Amino acid sequence: MPKLSFPVEVVEEGKVKVWIPQHGDVLPSKLPVFFNPTMELNRDIAVLALQVYQKILGRDVDVCEPLTGCGIRGVRFAVEVENVKRVFLNDINEKAAALARVNVKKNDVARLVGVENFDANFFLSQYAAPRKRFDYVDVDPFGSPASYLDSAVRALRNGGMIALTATDMAPLCGVHPKACIRKYGGKSLRTEYCHELAVRLLAGSLVTTAAKHDIGTRVVFCHSTDHYIRVYAITNYGAQKANNSIKEMGYILHCFNCFHRETAKGILSKFKTECPECHSKLNVAGPLWLGRIFDKGFCSQMEKELSKKKLRQENRLRKLLFLAENEAESPPTYYVIDKICDKYGLPAPSLESVVKKLKNKNYAAATTHFNTRGIRTDAPAKTMKDILVKLTQQKHS
Repeated sequence: MPKLSFPVEVVEEGKVKVWIPQHGDVLPSKLPVFFNPTMELNRDIAVLALQVYQKILGRDVDVCEPLTGCGIRGVRFAVEVENVKRVFLNDINEKAAALARVNVKKNDVARLVGVENFDANFFLSQYAAPRKRFDYVDVDPFGSPASYLDSAVRALRNGGMIALTATDMAPLCGVHPKACIRKYGGKSLRTEYCHELAVRLLAGSLVTTAAKHDIGTRVVFCHSTDHYIRVYAITNYGAQKANNSIKEMGYILHCFNCFHRETAKGILSKFKTECPECHSKLNVAGPLWLGRIFDKGFCSQMEKELSKKKLRQENRLRKLLFLAENEAESPPTYYVIDKICDKYGLPAPSLESVVKKLKNKNYAAATTHFNTRGIRTDAPAKTMKDILVKLTQQKHS
């Protein structure tokens, strides 16, 4: 084992064994090399998504992770994903780059994986020229990916996939709206569906960044897990494709009094200021992405790939993918049943009974992975309240 200036331990994840800094009770951000064991599910999904994407392309793929830490994600790509041609890893931290090189050798993938020690944006910019670009770029920072979007998009081939993680949930969920505007170019709101708003704000920032380079963007998968959100998108060159993506941008209008919400498509859209249901003030989130945040077929393919792999969190992954596929074609935002019941002093009914009532009234209704008590539906807020009241009456009659 090469000499390292800090103590290490071995962890197993997926099909790999890697050295990581001994962490004990130390926060990941305080370690000499960043490693977060709670992000295993994040890395599992990345392996599944990259495999699905590779099979869509039907050829070998070049992969890049510009913020690699100890290198576990990139090493897993090389070991667990079929038909990976090359994996390009990088970290500005010299200790991280050194440890990543150790892990590359430990897992016998040095023929596929190279490790560099540069600033992430500088590293990505070296691959911005035609015929140097990557098929897949995975940006998984500690905090916001906003400062890496431009260089990451420029380093993608036509048809390339980008994966983004954001852990700065306070700005994205409306606690620090000015920071959200600064980083993501859109206003957030502290609503019960703020984690979906976070995904749409991140996706919107990606879409507008890519459009500057005449690149269109299509989100194929996302998830909100623990303390972070994750977005996967496929990009395609062309000014018209960029224009089409921009058309999917807009605003979500929300009433904090009666739970009414609606969308206003178009960055230059004129929108209401008064709630049509209770005449209170409407609050605005955006501009953000209003298009699909899941591709049903992509979710289905990920489920198939999961069946072929032995992953520690298989049950959790299967549930997440099932819910994602189920909500893929539902309208934006969701109602949290308990939140409405608290407002009106009602006992909270089962999720299943509410979904059944909505469908009986010919409304779309689907549960969501964003919240265990959330329902996506095209029913207005007043209808949701009426259904909850009737369910309470039936229970006590």
